[in-house]
Amino acid sequence: MTTIQQSMKSPAAKSQQQVEVKWNQPESKGYYRIGLTCIPAYQQAVPGQFVTLHLPGNLTPLLRRPFSIHRLIRDNGQVVGLEILYKVVGGFTEKFTRILPGDRIDLLGPVGKGFTVSEAYRKPAFVGGGIGVAPLVFLADALAESGLDHSDAVVCLGGRTADDILCTEIFRSHQLNVEIATDDGSLGEKGLVTLPLERWLASHRPDIIYACGPMPMLRAVSEIASKKRIPCEVSIETVMACGLGACLGCAVNKNEISGKYQHVCIDGPVFDPSVTVF
Repeated sequence: MTTIQQSMKSPAAKSQQQVEVKWNQPESKGYYRIGLTCIPAYQQAVPGQFVTLHLPGNLTPLLRRPFSIHRLIRDNGQVVGLEILYKVVGGFTEKFTRILPGDRIDLLGPVGKGFTVSEAYRKPAFVGGGIGVAPLVFLADALAESGLDHSDAVVCLGGRTADDILCTEIFRSHQLNVEIATDDGSLGEKGLVTLPLERWLASHRPDIIYACGPMPMLRAVSEIASKKRIPCEVSIETVMACGLGACLGCAVNKNEISGKYQHVCIDGPVFDPSVTVF
């Protein structure tokens, strides 16, 4: 089954289950990758969707935490697990670093609206800021199956330091051009990730720009895409309380004409920035 065929089907219905940890290992300073078992229905998961996790027997934190699906784990073509890329930013993720293979985690997902995967988007530009790279790897995997135009596809990665630049080898394994910028100049050029993006756009025209990262970065990328009249999809990172659209804690405004709110957990996390104010 091709990725394009999968993208045309309805996303997998979310389910809650106790799953086993396959591995939990450092990726970079302050970043880890954790592998989890999952049901075969995740074969239908869409790049950009996320899961929510809870540590059984832990009352703190009380609420579940959302994480992008980083990659699917396959065995003989069948999905048997998924991988989460996470950054240690608080008590919950600090507890995560102590999880061992064989431990159990409560998994709910897949949740949310993902990126558009289409044969029309053979020349994409990916823009990732820090941990925002997590869903872009799943997306690159899916697009690689559908047939990327490697010569005209680019990945622009940005972060504060070299430690925040992740997954470069995965993107390069898909023969994608990789451009890097860091705030302190410790890797790639010194400056914002929009610098290599704008330089690339000066001589290339991608079919679409996909982005995930901090809000200021998403706004800047959206403005660039709008000026260049290039389709754009952004994945918004935000705090979620319920992850199911009930608490209204992750509301974002739509355009000024409609004046209605959308919720990142159910209407996103992927949005068209031309119709969403964030």
